[in-house]
Amino acid sequence: METRFQKLVFLGWAAVMAPAAVAAQDKVEASVGADLVSGYVWRGQELGGVSIQPSASVAWKGLSLTAWGSAGWESEYAKELDLTLGYAVKGFSVSVTDYSFSKGVNFKTGEDIDGRYFHFGSGSTLHVFEAQVGYDFGFLAVNWWTNLGGNDGLKSDGKRAYSSYVSLSAPFSWAGVDWNATVGATPWETSFYNGGANGFEVSEVSLQAEKAIKITDSFSLPLFARVVWNPAMERGFFVAGMSF
Repeated sequence: METRFQKLVFLGWAAVMAPAAVAAQDKVEASVGADLVSGYVWRGQELGGVSIQPSASVAWKGLSLTAWGSAGWESEYAKELDLTLGYAVKGFSVSVTDYSFSKGVNFKTGEDIDGRYFHFGSGSTLHVFEAQVGYDFGFLAVNWWTNLGGNDGLKSDGKRAYSSYVSLSAPFSWAGVDWNATVGATPWETSFYNGGANGFEVSEVSLQAEKAIKITDSFSLPLFARVVWNPAMERGFFVAGMSF
């Protein structure tokens, strides 16, 4: 779903929340991995506590198909399975993601429901279908996401919000550590983000640091830590994790 840079920005979501930015190659390439995180924070929103987040992907000539999941220790949080089909060439990327959850609130009915994976009706589904487009300039990555269907949020008039999110991320190195600064916002009204975004709201201001800790001559353990502020909800988080 993501380059190493995107993976660290979204902690698996949301990584993820972003598509695979792979260079065009003639051979099919596959990868598998997992992150262990102290908390699952996605676009400034807390979606889980201590979680294991596995991923697997295949890529060919810029096309990629990725499965990503999250399962927390606490039963109060939903388990998540995301499937992403993406295409990337040079700095440009597009993708479509199917997010699915084991339980949650249906925005259309307002009811708490247990997610049955093959339920896709607007009043019963916990799938969210999202499209993404972005460009990575190297010094700055710009991405836009919009929900196209499924359990999308609503406007105050009850109509589908086509909930959207935009982010700017800037990587840099300093003092022997790789850093990434991110700002993300909702451009218009939706109940999907921040308990009900009233319009343009900054949902995330974050700074992440990553460093590989050498264990042996042939093995290093990537560690990362991220501080996140959500001005719209007046909340702050500090999360850390390791990648395998």
